[in-house]
Amino acid sequence: MSAKILLLEDDDVLSETMVDILESRGFSMRHVATGEEALDATFQENFDLLILDVNVPGIDGFDLLKSLRGGGVTTPAIFITARTDIASLAHGFDVGADDYLKKPFDFDELLIRIDALLRKSFHTHADEITVGAFRYHIGRNELYKKAEYIPLPPAELKLARLFFQHRGETIEKTRLLEVLGDGAEASEGALRVHIAKLRKIGLAIMTLKGIGYRLEET
Repeated sequence: MSAKILLLEDDDVLSETMVDILESRGFSMRHVATGEEALDATFQENFDLLILDVNVPGIDGFDLLKSLRGGGVTTPAIFITARTDIASLAHGFDVGADDYLKKPFDFDELLIRIDALLRKSFHTHADEITVGAFRYHIGRNELYKKAEYIPLPPAELKLARLFFQHRGETIEKTRLLEVLGDGAEASEGALRVHIAKLRKIGLAIMTLKGIGYRLEET
């Protein structure tokens, strides 16, 4: 399971092309055509990146992102839009965009910007994060122990991604449950089981009683 991207775009030809290209590069895509569908999608799933057109039916991209940021959603976001005026550019960043790409754009440029934002969300300029003997590849969403690929079930891979993203930081239990549930409710018992399995492969995950967990930077 690679990095998951939500695409809000109402142009059928462009959206189909973008989905094909990004999926061919290993990204997991969800495409929606209206602001309301995008809002619903963010409640149903956790995404690693948002790509948002501005002029879409219903809630426009600007208002959508403003609402998400107001609700505490910090997922990196790129606006793709035909609006080229400075006022729109400024407004896009004011409502919480991390990047702004004017149509028509080069798909290779989009891929470069996507990779850069994903690395930025992990507080690194590299493609991989190293913690002890483990390497986590950001774009491919893969975990390695030295040179050996470690296959993980989806639930544990979600948690591993979050731990590497916030390595050395305490992650509250509520945040881990949110990511584990991916829009549904997850139990603390299930969380403990998945944490135990990650520890079994050698990840140094520390319990902070009553607070959460932390991946130690050993």
